[in-house]
Amino acid sequence: MTITIGIDIGSGAVKSTLFRVEGGKQEWLAKRCERIRRRDPMTLAQEGRDAVLQEAGIAPEEVDYIATTGEGENVKFATGHFYSMTTHARGGVFLHPGISAVVDIGALNGRAIYVDERGKVLAYKMTSQCASGSGQFLENIARYLGVAIEEIGALSCSSKEPEKVSSICAVLAETDVINMVSRGIATPDILKGIHLSMASRIVKLLKVTGIKQGTALLTGGLALDIGLLAAIREEMANEKVAVEATSHQDSIYAGAIGAALWGAFRHERLRELECATA
Repeated sequence: MTITIGIDIGSGAVKSTLFRVEGGKQEWLAKRCERIRRRDPMTLAQEGRDAVLQEAGIAPEEVDYIATTGEGENVKFATGHFYSMTTHARGGVFLHPGISAVVDIGALNGRAIYVDERGKVLAYKMTSQCASGSGQFLENIARYLGVAIEEIGALSCSSKEPEKVSSICAVLAETDVINMVSRGIATPDILKGIHLSMASRIVKLLKVTGIKQGTALLTGGLALDIGLLAAIREEMANEKVAVEATSHQDSIYAGAIGAALWGAFRHERLRELECATA
């Protein structure tokens, strides 16, 4: 039996998960998510570790492996670090077995990851840092429009005449939005237009990776944005891409889940190596 913790430090939040792995059984024991909001991510990582252990009633000395991902390579108490592409792939397959792709939409960028049934990365494509297809961009626009993050999806879905944002650059896209407001474009139509613009780039990423069918799971901070999910499905239909886009209530934890499971795998391999050497 292996007790393992996965910690995913992103640009907007720190996610922690606790797993018990024994044989082929993977039991998810606890989870924790904290928005960074100008706080120290390393402190939040430690608090996340302590919180999941307390929730599960497990002592720190019982933990076999602590794996980090994202921006967590400098967490001092971690056992090892995994690249976020592989952790999101593995976490996505855990949340939705049988998927063909993971679409990770974080605070700073988006990426499409083509995976096999085990969560191995077959191909991937990422947006550029300046692309207006990130969570931070959408959050900035919502703040300008006076809309709460939780309201964005529903407002977008209520749009009747979306005004699509054409610019790839986030700065220029924000200028487009300011012009839309001055022209009296309704907030739902602006938000739906932004979602369609983001969805268009996401679908292009999926096509470049070679995914032609199956299911794509949304992960990251925008995975539960129902307006973005609806826009992606609309763009899939328009581009005749036979991929079903879906989400999961725990999609934001995909990276932390993958880190914990890869940590358990590495711990088992190291233990086997030690036994063989002995």
